[in-house]
Amino acid sequence: MRTINLLVTSLLVFTACKNTEKETPVSETTPMEETVGDTTNHPQVLAAVFEAHGGFDRWQQMNNLCFEMEGASGTETHTISLNNRYVKVETKAWTIGYDGNDVWLLENKDDAYKGNARFYHNLMFYFYAMPFVLGDEGIEYTQMEPTTLDGVSYGTLKIGYEAGVGDSPDDEYILYYHPETYKMTWLAYTVTYGEGEKSDDWHFIKYDDWQTVNGIVLPKKLTWYNVENGKPTDERSDITFDKVTLTETNLEASVFEKPDKAVIVAQ
Repeated sequence: MRTINLLVTSLLVFTACKNTEKETPVSETTPMEETVGDTTNHPQVLAAVFEAHGGFDRWQQMNNLCFEMEGASGTETHTISLNNRYVKVETKAWTIGYDGNDVWLLENKDDAYKGNARFYHNLMFYFYAMPFVLGDEGIEYTQMEPTTLDGVSYGTLKIGYEAGVGDSPDDEYILYYHPETYKMTWLAYTVTYGEGEKSDDWHFIKYDDWQTVNGIVLPKKLTWYNVENGKPTDERSDITFDKVTLTETNLEASVFEKPDKAVIVAQ
């Protein structure tokens, strides 16, 4: 995850904080090591979170996701092919795409896009598709002690990545889920794109406004918070997601092909 256009800058420039919560690696002595089914390596608690949001099996049946949101350049339409993670983000001023090989940028006028298109191309999808993207391959899970936020003691699961996974394998996340409903409520994350090392600068998003789309519980709104002493304090900004569709229809690869006038964004 990863300068960044005005929208992303406004979301990511938070007060730095250092997470000091106790961590317990998942091991043979940890119930978290138990897996669900024969084809997943998800800890049972994460499987319970998935189930609270419609179920991971149901999510895997879906092949495309579309939504709209307001960004720095106006309305953005995000289209994602879920089985291969091809992406297209469209506005009146510019379009960003990923065709499986390259991230490309098409500008309708010179310097229409302000930021790093490679950083941004799947950024909002990743936040939006929580918690299901935490079931991707190449993820390492660490159980943590319960943490109290906004007066509630949440269960916590830390997520890291194996070396070489994605553009930013040093990124880390902490999922906070409600102890009774297992619904995701908070996400803490670090941003390490281009840094080449882990960060202790944690940011917080609250997930407390949901909508059910084709059997899957997805966010209706995400709220970023200011941070003090490693904990979220007051609301900083939010994004609302509209015209959400989630279906089993496979999108043609041509939807994501680089237009002739587009340029490839270097890594």
